[in-house]
Amino acid sequence: MIRARAELEELETQTLAPYAMRSAQSRGRRVAEPEHLLRTAFQRDRDRIIHSAAFRRLEYKTQVFVNHEGDYYRTRLTHTLEAAQVTRTIARALGLNEDLAEAVALAHDLGHPPFGHAGERALQRLMEPYGGFDHNAQGLRTVDWIEVRYPDFRGLNLTFEVREGIVKHSNFKERPAAAEFDPVLYPCLEAQLVDFADEIAYLAHDVDDGVTAGMLTDADLSQSRLFAEAADAARAACVGADAKTVRYQTVIRLIDAMASDLVHHTDRELDKAGAGSVGAVRHAGRSLAGFSPAMDAMLDEMRAIMRERLYRHYRVSRMAAKAARVIEQLFQAYMSDPEQMPGHVLARVRRDGEEQARVVADYIAGMTDRFALQEYSKLFDPYERV
Repeated sequence: MIRARAELEELETQTLAPYAMRSAQSRGRRVAEPEHLLRTAFQRDRDRIIHSAAFRRLEYKTQVFVNHEGDYYRTRLTHTLEAAQVTRTIARALGLNEDLAEAVALAHDLGHPPFGHAGERALQRLMEPYGGFDHNAQGLRTVDWIEVRYPDFRGLNLTFEVREGIVKHSNFKERPAAAEFDPVLYPCLEAQLVDFADEIAYLAHDVDDGVTAGMLTDADLSQSRLFAEAADAARAACVGADAKTVRYQTVIRLIDAMASDLVHHTDRELDKAGAGSVGAVRHAGRSLAGFSPAMDAMLDEMRAIMRERLYRHYRVSRMAAKAARVIEQLFQAYMSDPEQMPGHVLARVRRDGEEQARVVADYIAGMTDRFALQEYSKLFDPYERV
């Protein structure tokens, strides 16, 4: 039996919660396209994101540890896949549109430059005179403009709901790029969940990576009630197991505790707000997705430990300082002599009349850690072949 798109849309109508976004009710794409016979609109968005160049580059972009520091550590790609898995699980539990939630999750980091938050801070500083830089706005710019894969339009031509979810990730009301989507309104619940699934994924895997790197210890982390409870439960279930297995089981329990709390508290908030439709969710005046106050208090403990013990660790600081130097010198080199950029990038300035600084920022933001370091060597090492 073949289920065509119309049947899938009807299945959504019958099975999704009243506050869930239906594919058939999408506001559509900026450039009209015929609907696919087999896939819903949000399934097509998900597939376009996965097949984009920007998505592939996430494999060699930093999460916390620079790519060449070791093969074990998470990258932007593995983080994105983990966040998407958490998002899909939570969306299913709440009766939401899993394809829409997954598409937003898969796209939520497409605008990140190389070297993680250190790279973003460097580009923000350099771009201040030219309109600034924000990775959420850059993510939207990536899917709307930078990706070139179709003959009839620039970008991936994603649906309104996925594009809105990308730019309204995190604090969005002061973000100029959100103006197109009515910044007073919140995005649909599927997109709201991604903020929290993102945090669940990165807190859990940063614990794992930090311990593996020797920057965090169980003693450090046990100052967090959330970690202590998860670790106690893991040890009780893994008597005689090695430390790696216990740590893995601890991370599993951390994810489960956060995700379960998110599901139950979001369900309570939906009831409290009387949100029986997508419109009610969007007009609620606040995010209806979120952790309970008790979980938030435990997460504050965890965030403080991670900030102090991992994110400010001298090895992470060294990586961040190196990253900032690389980004800054690449930016200055391309600004002072744009002909050092490849022809297809330079053409956007010379032929298309785009602002040079924005084109330079686009070019750097699209680099992987590895490519940025190679470019740095080619530009500044006299013995490196260009």
